[in-house]
Amino acid sequence: MTTTNNKFNYYFYISLLTIVVILLFKADNSLSISYKEALNVFVNNSVLSIISKLSISIFGQNDIALRLPFIVFYASSVLLMYKLTENYFRYEKDRFIAICIFMILPGVISASLLVNSAIMVIFFTLLYLYMYQKNAKHSYLLLVFFLFVDNSFAILYLALFFYSFKNQDKKLMYFSMIFFILSMYIYGFSTDGKPRGFLVDTFAIYATVFSPLLFIYFIYSLYRAGIKDERTITWYISMTAMVLSIVFSFRQRVFIEDFGPYVVISLPFMLKTFFHSYRVRLKEFRQTHNIIAVLIVSMLVINVFLTFINKPLYLVLGNPTKHFVYQYHFAKELADELKKRNINEVTCIDKELQLRLKFYNIVEGEKYFLSTRSYYNYDERIVIRYYNKELLDVYVKKIEK
Repeated sequence: MTTTNNKFNYYFYISLLTIVVILLFKADNSLSISYKEALNVFVNNSVLSIISKLSISIFGQNDIALRLPFIVFYASSVLLMYKLTENYFRYEKDRFIAICIFMILPGVISASLLVNSAIMVIFFTLLYLYMYQKNAKHSYLLLVFFLFVDNSFAILYLALFFYSFKNQDKKLMYFSMIFFILSMYIYGFSTDGKPRGFLVDTFAIYATVFSPLLFIYFIYSLYRAGIKDERTITWYISMTAMVLSIVFSFRQRVFIEDFGPYVVISLPFMLKTFFHSYRVRLKEFRQTHNIIAVLIVSMLVINVFLTFINKPLYLVLGNPTKHFVYQYHFAKELADELKKRNINEVTCIDKELQLRLKFYNIVEGEKYFLSTRSYYNYDERIVIRYYNKELLDVYVKKIEK
């Protein structure tokens, strides 16, 4: 390994370690459990729930234990992406830049902090691609395993079917279609509700996952690879996810955690396209690319900053509930305020809040009544504020026996 490679390896591991430390700090100090996350801890029995409960049983019922498995999935995904891009770029510097951008993609960062399947899907998809790259054959054991992990792997099966059809790989073609059918049978496909168009919403979510300019260039790179017949297995996976999400959005709202993981894995391919386009031009003709690069990096930095430090946004929002992570705030602070008043069990009208408080050991009981709506004879009013901006008012009444 050259001195240059050693240098960028060092930079990579330092960068990854720094982000993981920030994520752990964020998990412990800035987020509360949401209602959907509480369902995974106390009600559901999915793979997601099993992982969360196992971590809590080992490390205790706290926010770091809740989010630790997904931070581990994040770090493992970054390491796999680093291995997958070995010898992929002409210059080691390009590889480092690509990995750094992957590490700070808003969608990837957010997925690493929340209890959802997105970061798991990213990890297992990258693991499959790594095994394929390393052994030059498909891992059918992994494909069987994926059936029991998450419903969104149906997208991977369908992408592999298209890939095998193009390469005339009959074994993969048959197995991928069988796995796709089994996935549809096990998990089903929701077609409930009145048909409505959500195409604009879908593009807006993708723009949030990537950042707007990066997403536009991503679409261009997929299109360019398609017309130039540079369609790799990764291209098929990302293109299948993108097209399906667009088609479904004509009828219903799509869940980005089902499609996003398969889209973000093509980031290195997109950046390789950009670097190639940049270097084939003389320096005096690179101005447009330089402007695009500066704008993309600037927007990424802003998005990452807002992902990690978003509470000040409450100061400029008239309605706190419009904050993009409102559902992940205030529950822990409310539990702390209740404990200061020696209140450890309450009955809430808001059952979602009730389940969130349960995670912080405020159990359901008949000693106190808690409401988010004011009433005339309450005993105490508790106000949760961020930067002196009111987020939540609750009213507590001791129940006389």
